[in-house]
Amino acid sequence: MSQRDPDLRRRAAAVVPGGMYGHMKADMLPEGYPQFFERGDGCRIWDVDGHEYIDFVCSYGPIVLGHRHPAVEAAAARQLASADCQNGPAAVFVELAERMVDVVPAADWAMFCKNGNDATTLCVTIARAATGKRKVLAARGAYHGSLPWCTEFRTGVTDEDQAHLIHYTYNDLASVEAAREEAGDDLAAILVSAFQHDAFVDQALPEPAFARRLREICDRTGAALLLDDVRAGFRLHRGGSWEGVGVRPDLSAWGKALANGWPISAVTGVDALRRAATRVFATGSYWFGAAPMAAALATLEALDASDALGRMRAAGQTLRDGLDAQARSHGFSLRQTGPVQMPMVLFEDDPERATGNRFCSEALKRGVYLHPWHNMFLCAAHTPDDVKQALERTDEAFAALRRSR
Repeated sequence: MSQRDPDLRRRAAAVVPGGMYGHMKADMLPEGYPQFFERGDGCRIWDVDGHEYIDFVCSYGPIVLGHRHPAVEAAAARQLASADCQNGPAAVFVELAERMVDVVPAADWAMFCKNGNDATTLCVTIARAATGKRKVLAARGAYHGSLPWCTEFRTGVTDEDQAHLIHYTYNDLASVEAAREEAGDDLAAILVSAFQHDAFVDQALPEPAFARRLREICDRTGAALLLDDVRAGFRLHRGGSWEGVGVRPDLSAWGKALANGWPISAVTGVDALRRAATRVFATGSYWFGAAPMAAALATLEALDASDALGRMRAAGQTLRDGLDAQARSHGFSLRQTGPVQMPMVLFEDDPERATGNRFCSEALKRGVYLHPWHNMFLCAAHTPDDVKQALERTDEAFAALRRSR
């Protein structure tokens, strides 16, 4: 079989800075991971050299129903047959906004954009417009996008870009109070992730007392509570990830799973911020594309028509239990954190992730695509048989790892 991936990497290196950029750089993963992919179907993906994998990364989150879900693809195709990018939005724009308001308890209105960057930035802009204030509190190490105002990667970013960003520690109330004190009377918003899903470290669900305190601070000061649900939205709860802790935000940023891989993100908000959302100038040449909106509407319908969230939880729990049992049987100890449908798997006593990297490489050789330092994603297409087959292969990967000690 020809080896297309090395050739594509060589060609890309000549015309793309570094050959690839951002989270798509395969050289950030262990040896053997492919850079380029050919196709996906359900919970399976194939690289350009024809290797098949059971996929537990799901395009880093957008694939919630399974690759090329028939109802979603058909809805997008029907819209594409008429038009996509036009002088104004199609009727599906209104239909999708109505659906978001119907699905999300904390939503009185909706706006649409393209990426998580767009959505989190729009949330912050609306909050500042509403309050007339500047400071935004955000958790240290949290990922809210790659733009200069919020990125953790500081190359090319000035201090001035983040002059009004103040950090706290997730689930740490003392650090929240210190950040609030530093903001003084200039607090526009508190920005918070659905759960602590920083790369390279254990994940943490929001503690109810932490979530309630953020809500109380915002209520008392007039600041807006912004929930970044870009990564977790529609995987943990139908109406928003913090419904489970009983705290509702003023603004929510949505992305990834909203359209099962089609490019769209959204902001939803409460009536109190409607006027501010009307006043800000927010737009993009492709923000009003109709095909992704049709795909999003079909995705929401498919999530409602089946117990997709329940299936993801069940598959994730089976995977977690199986990996834990296998690790112990082969003499290893795992730290599995985060929601089971968005798992993080790290090895104990593995600060440089050498063991985790070797395990993921062994799993990849056997057709299971795992990630060694980023949270992974289950989708509704992961059947019990798929998870069983994956676990049979990861057991072999653990055995190979034990032999290599």
